[in-house]
Amino acid sequence: MIQVQKDRPWLFRTYAGHSTAEASNALYRSNLAKGQTGLSVAFDLPTQTGYDSDHILARGEVGKVGVPVSHLGDMRTLFADIPLDQMNTSMTINATAPWLLALYIAAADEQGADISALQGTVQNDIIKEYLSRGTYICPPKPSLRMITDIAAYTRAHLPKWNPMNVCSYHLQEAGATPEQELAFALATATAVLDDLKGKVPEEHFGQMVGRISFFVNAGIRFVTEMCKMRAFVDLWDEICRERYGVSDPKMRRFRYGVQVNSLGLTEQQPENNVYRILIEMLAVTLSKKARARAVQLPAWNEALGLPRPWDQQWSLRMQQIMAFETDLLEYEDLFDENPAVERKVAALKDGARAELALIDSMGGAVEAIEYMKSRLVESNAARIGQIETGDMTVVGVNAYQNGETSPLTAGEDAIMTVDPKTEAEQIARLVRWRDARDAQAVNDALRDLRAAALDGRNIMPPSIAAAKAGVTTGEWGDVLRHAFGQYRGPTGVSGTPSNRTEGLEDIRDQVAAVSDRLGRKLTFLMGKPGLDGHSNGAEQIATRARDCGMKISYEGIRLTPDEIITAARDNAVHVIGLSILSGSHMPLMQELMAKLQAAQLNHIPVIVGGIIPDEDAQKLRAMGIARIYTPKDFELNRIMFDIVALADPGAGDIAAQ
Repeated sequence: MIQVQKDRPWLFRTYAGHSTAEASNALYRSNLAKGQTGLSVAFDLPTQTGYDSDHILARGEVGKVGVPVSHLGDMRTLFADIPLDQMNTSMTINATAPWLLALYIAAADEQGADISALQGTVQNDIIKEYLSRGTYICPPKPSLRMITDIAAYTRAHLPKWNPMNVCSYHLQEAGATPEQELAFALATATAVLDDLKGKVPEEHFGQMVGRISFFVNAGIRFVTEMCKMRAFVDLWDEICRERYGVSDPKMRRFRYGVQVNSLGLTEQQPENNVYRILIEMLAVTLSKKARARAVQLPAWNEALGLPRPWDQQWSLRMQQIMAFETDLLEYEDLFDENPAVERKVAALKDGARAELALIDSMGGAVEAIEYMKSRLVESNAARIGQIETGDMTVVGVNAYQNGETSPLTAGEDAIMTVDPKTEAEQIARLVRWRDARDAQAVNDALRDLRAAALDGRNIMPPSIAAAKAGVTTGEWGDVLRHAFGQYRGPTGVSGTPSNRTEGLEDIRDQVAAVSDRLGRKLTFLMGKPGLDGHSNGAEQIATRARDCGMKISYEGIRLTPDEIITAARDNAVHVIGLSILSGSHMPLMQELMAKLQAAQLNHIPVIVGGIIPDEDAQKLRAMGIARIYTPKDFELNRIMFDIVALADPGAGDIAAQ
């Protein structure tokens, strides 16, 4: 039998972490035993935003979308029995990237690991947090400084570590076109490299360019997505060569990991998501020239809730079958000199270059954040409009909706949930940690961290010292909040209506009629309580309400219930809409509804959107929630009619129209 020479496969990862460090550690070791070759760690929202598990903003969020890591003890537990100097670990962490890397280094040091052998990535892309996910802490300029602090530190001490993972993944989730995804990600990378130039010796700068990696998205239009990846390869090589003078082709190589599209996963007929995930994986594996270095696939049921270990195993097996059963890795690039591919790649590069030139004219990515955010909101509005009108087909959602009930979603254990007791248990462990540590050592470490933040020293050495002294995530975050100030990013939602009013005539007439009966313009408050920064849905609801003629109040993400109540009172709103995608709807709504009643504002109807199981929806209705929406409610006009009906019950059942 002839032995065929095959390329090495990409790293197999699953994005995982939930409830507690101990439970997540068991999941990691189980996945590694099944053939996973790298770890991809999901952290919960308090950890991502620099709060301890017992902070008021962390209520209901602990362990929901990832693992809580409040201190070195949690990090120690998370990687117990996993030798860190033999592992390739990707940590999806941004604002707190210096801190989580510091904890990782401290845990590896306790294991006796060779720190210089550590391999992996911290995402560390704050700019996209202002545009899409919202887990930022500080303003852009000090945040950029901390990105390059990490890069400079890893050059000297962790030569195999990728100090930044420029993340275009969430740009696509926020509605970016392929050209915008290319341009906004590359503009972020150049902003970081421009800042890094003064922090590393000139002779090492080319090497640091080579350590920058990317984390991208692959959507369902897999030919376009494959061409996008080839465009990324060409444009990055061009930037490295022409802008930075990097002569070594290896240092100009576009190195990227990928998670395929979660935006397109449907709650309706969720079994169809298996096919979507496979097709999307083709975009980043078929072309050898632009093949991913690491792939992590979502589970088929992530639009419903947390995937179980079996669901993650199913996604892992998909990768393994592609790599080991097919002949994909035996061939050179399948698309070289293909005229259709070359035309598409050229068009994508031209569009991206035009966007890059515009961003450069504004002073670079940091100065262009508000512009980029507004473009994403516009692009997402166009995408949602196409789904509503049927111009974009989504099988099971706006076409071919009739089908059999899926046996995969049946039964009590169809999705995994986080036991509410885990939050109390995590807080109890945190209290014990604080009580057991050396208070003087903690105070000294925090004092040095504060001084470094203010005097411009590299933030990493004092962060590592703080980790070893027992400092907590919230204490580290508080030092930065006090040193640099907190920041609320642009919403991308203008108060001025757009020209996109086609198909809104009936709703606009209803809004005008109800406003006349109310004696003033119907006023709608869009709020995002808790730490969930996925604001795409909230932005689209606010934008559509505005274009329907309502007066909108939308102040962005991360609002406390008290802030929402103040906004409702100050703006004399007629309806309150809340978006919660982190699964924390029950505790947040219990608190908010109680406070509305105490403030004598419980006459204002409240509507809620999120990933909300039917059982929870019943409990929310019992609390007095007027309407509940989940991802299957993609028709925004229907929601607008509901808002009108709630603002003026005397107008009749408008929502039934």
